[in-house]
Amino acid sequence: MSSSPATAISSAPTIGVFDSGFGGLTVLRALIERMPHAHFAFLGDTARLPYGSKSRRTIARYAAESAQFLVREQGAEFLVIACNTASALALDAIQDAVPVPVLGVIEPGAQAARAASKTGDVLVIATDATVQSHAYTAACQALGLRSLEKACPLLVPLVEEGWTDPSSPTGHVTAQVVQIYLDELAAQAAAAGLNADILVLGCTHYPLLRPLIESALPPGVRVIDSAQAVAEAAARSINCRLPTIGEDRAEGSPHAQLRCFATDSVDKFERLGSRFLGRPVGKVQLVDLGG
Repeated sequence: MSSSPATAISSAPTIGVFDSGFGGLTVLRALIERMPHAHFAFLGDTARLPYGSKSRRTIARYAAESAQFLVREQGAEFLVIACNTASALALDAIQDAVPVPVLGVIEPGAQAARAASKTGDVLVIATDATVQSHAYTAACQALGLRSLEKACPLLVPLVEEGWTDPSSPTGHVTAQVVQIYLDELAAQAAAAGLNADILVLGCTHYPLLRPLIESALPPGVRVIDSAQAVAEAAARSINCRLPTIGEDRAEGSPHAQLRCFATDSVDKFERLGSRFLGRPVGKVQLVDLGG
């Protein structure tokens, strides 16, 4: 984990979670499952998405402003950057902007791949912006892994349209798209001499497609969800115990306190957010972080 200077964290910590949109709610969902007694503040910078089309300097400014809102205005003691683009291009700027520990999604995903892989060869699917940053390649290489990344630009809009149910006609369309992407990736991996046994989901939208993705993979290839990996890393860092069998989980826990904020499209956030979070997001508050 990369982090800012250490600060004392309370027994029921306030954890800030930031994304350029609402895909990062899959990360929040995993965090709540592991730390059901924590307090959470989630910010989706929906007025300024997509970050992937912006310059590194602009992304760093937007991300720093969002981080400062969560720390200064919402009292976050620990910050999770639930955005692959911001994690890839602005992690240093975020760390410089706030005095609390900061965790991005890329390093935990690579570390989970390293722990699970027997061959040392890893595949990554992500958005075009994340692939172009080569952040997963760098993180995997630093851990001694060989990796191959593939951009899958159609998957995010399919998820946001709700075409994710494997039993529905629209889900069948999405399954075909997933199969095409993974077949192309397998061919590229074979041409590169990789014997991959891990596929990393390098976009926070992709956990909603996990059943379709797993069905399209050859036997022996295991899926690593970066949302799950970052939640586990955060729980270890904050020194919170994991809930044991029989304890409250995300859907049933009365203890997890959640506040959601968006910089635009509050109605859309409330409508789609529950799909990503797996529970109602509640009333989303509109905030203005400037241009």
